[in-house]
Amino acid sequence: MSRRFEGPPPSVLRDEKKLCIPTCGLFRCSKGALVIKTEYYRGKPVRVAYCRWIGDKCIGWKCQFAYCERRALLPNGKCGLAIRMAEGKVKGKDMLEEIRELEIESKKFKGVLRSKIKKRGELEEF
Repeated sequence: MSRRFEGPPPSVLRDEKKLCIPTCGLFRCSKGALVIKTEYYRGKPVRVAYCRWIGDKCIGWKCQFAYCERRALLPNGKCGLAIRMAEGKVKGKDMLEEIRELEIESKKFKGVLRSKIKKRGELEEF
């Protein structure tokens, strides 16, 4: 269930406002209620964030349970990474490499977890 975004945060690509959006790979919900679904608009796939807790679309940075994995969500809803990238303080490659490293770490963790579950015999096919 990988929902990581390969590239700069979508807020960098979206507009000048640089608002944090819930479809970014670094956006998280502390309730664990964030679900990214693919809907089709005019024949094109569009990623839409849903909140399982309220059963509607995610309101993004306005939600009290929203946070950024890299702690870049500012109180006014702007993405700190997008602002720093626009100023030239953070290079896009560094951020991309960090996102890929996080993905690799999560895959390693899943492998360790899978082997421990198999040893216990709790799940026969995992």
